[in-house]
Amino acid sequence: MIQRPQSLYLLFAALCNLAAFWNPIYGRAMADPATWISYGFAIILTLAMLISIVSIFLFKDRSLQLKIVKLGTYFQIAGLGFAISILFSMGGFGTYLWRESLGVLLIFISLGFYWLSGKGIKSDQELVKSMDRIR
Repeated sequence: MIQRPQSLYLLFAALCNLAAFWNPIYGRAMADPATWISYGFAIILTLAMLISIVSIFLFKDRSLQLKIVKLGTYFQIAGLGFAISILFSMGGFGTYLWRESLGVLLIFISLGFYWLSGKGIKSDQELVKSMDRIR
């Protein structure tokens, strides 16, 4: 289970999402007067993190795991959209917003880990299908 590269990618995606909660971008989102932005950002990141953790344990059913990873990717894209909108509402990529920009980068890296895990799951499915044809 954990020796598969896609399981490690999903674990790293969850850790990047968890690290985003201790980044100043999350603190700025919670200080925003429009509460739907802060709660939406927190809920989306939490769902993306939980989906990646749950999909690690679905290694026996690769087709379901791939569907769950795709769903998590959509949540991650939504979280990235929230993070970019929060960053631009603060003034963009200025010299004083490097820590907040690193929070957006963490979310983007997590999206990359989701993509890599989906690619690994697809290659596993193709390998199993090719082995079934040989038998």
